[in-house]
Amino acid sequence: MEATGTDEVDKLKTKFISAWNNMKYSWVLKTKTYFSRNSPVLLLGKCYHFKYEDENRMLSAISGCTIEDRIIAGNVEEFRKDFISRIWLTYREEFPQIEGSALTTDCGWGCTLRTGQMLLAQGLILHFLGRAWTWPDALNIENSDTESWTSHTVKKFTASFEASLSGEREVKTPPTISLKETIGKYSDDHEIENEICHRKIISWFGDSPLAAFGLHQLIEYGKKSGKKAGDWYGPAVVAHILRKAVEEARHPDLQGITVYVAQDCTVYSSDVIDKQNASMTSGNTDEKAVIILVPVRLGGERTNTDYLEFVKGILSLEYCVGIIGGKPKQSYYFAGFQDDSLIYMDPHYCQSFVDVSIKDFPLETFHCPSPKKMSFRKMDPSCTIGFYCRNVQDFERASEEITKMLKMSSKEKYPLFTFVNGHSRDYDFTSTTAREEDLFSEDEKKRFKRLSTEEFVLL
Repeated sequence: MEATGTDEVDKLKTKFISAWNNMKYSWVLKTKTYFSRNSPVLLLGKCYHFKYEDENRMLSAISGCTIEDRIIAGNVEEFRKDFISRIWLTYREEFPQIEGSALTTDCGWGCTLRTGQMLLAQGLILHFLGRAWTWPDALNIENSDTESWTSHTVKKFTASFEASLSGEREVKTPPTISLKETIGKYSDDHEIENEICHRKIISWFGDSPLAAFGLHQLIEYGKKSGKKAGDWYGPAVVAHILRKAVEEARHPDLQGITVYVAQDCTVYSSDVIDKQNASMTSGNTDEKAVIILVPVRLGGERTNTDYLEFVKGILSLEYCVGIIGGKPKQSYYFAGFQDDSLIYMDPHYCQSFVDVSIKDFPLETFHCPSPKKMSFRKMDPSCTIGFYCRNVQDFERASEEITKMLKMSSKEKYPLFTFVNGHSRDYDFTSTTAREEDLFSEDEKKRFKRLSTEEFVLL
């Protein structure tokens, strides 16, 4: 009886902690976000102008919407559908225990890992589904403005607490949008394939030890850099963890994509192309797609506003997969902007564990119903920028376009980062040879220690 009583106390304590985490990390989500009808909104390379309701009207003459090949839309609902279709990864609770710890939640410490997951998820959406894809059920999920998420959290906790007192098992909310129902709406085989792929991408980010890009796996790779569950992860360290996770992924569908992380704010073109051509040496003639991650610092202690136009330019590119950034010690996934405000998805909302291994798992909690905005001035200077290139030709075009943008936006002698011809080994005279048994080389481990303090050399 005594042991049983102790277990019940522990369960109640866990529920109180979960409720506190929800209250603490979802309070900001109560606020509504306002968008101006007089300024264009950019979301990962797409431009929306709410002043014009005719979706077919060309807006190329409007200031801020003149980038070549930009997809223009005027309907507010189209913007909402596009935003909601992005994959949203947040704090979770009650997931399988993380090995080497007693943790079953990442509340309070896992936000940068979550924003890194969101960036990688957008890269995978571009790779498998394309930028034009949107989730058909995006507008069917509940908008957070109709009932505050904090209010919903209190109700959920109260129901859970009452169930605990009565000795009943907590009743799980059944999925409202099932795979069978969704596929039943489609008559086109291509749309059915897209929906299956959509679910597969989300399943790779499930909170279980077997998920390729789940929190458990990312923490395992982080251990090689001296990090552990419960530690703070900076955006630069997360970039290297994502690279290792993609390299180690064994799913057949993931063999056609790789990740490159810039070294000391430098992208070495030959290293990137070598990664894209790696599969060709084994008899495969297909080039790999690449996600390029560039850890940068946009100033000293505070973000330098001179970088605003560059950040806006980056988020205007069709192959941008977003930015891992945020406020000091609070990470956000930046996906767009309006005027001088950044549009982001916030991982600081603690949701219940979803078992993505079941065929019909619910999708609603993996899509954010409401965008948030933040002034660029409040942005933490430490961030990681991401791009997706489908093949070598795409990479060469992207590097040329980004280089021009860097030169135009740089008021100083040196740009924020650079593309350099050749290999990193041609410029690095102190590199060490990696041991095969190590996931990270000694040189990488030294770089991790440097990046973990988020200190960058400002030229």
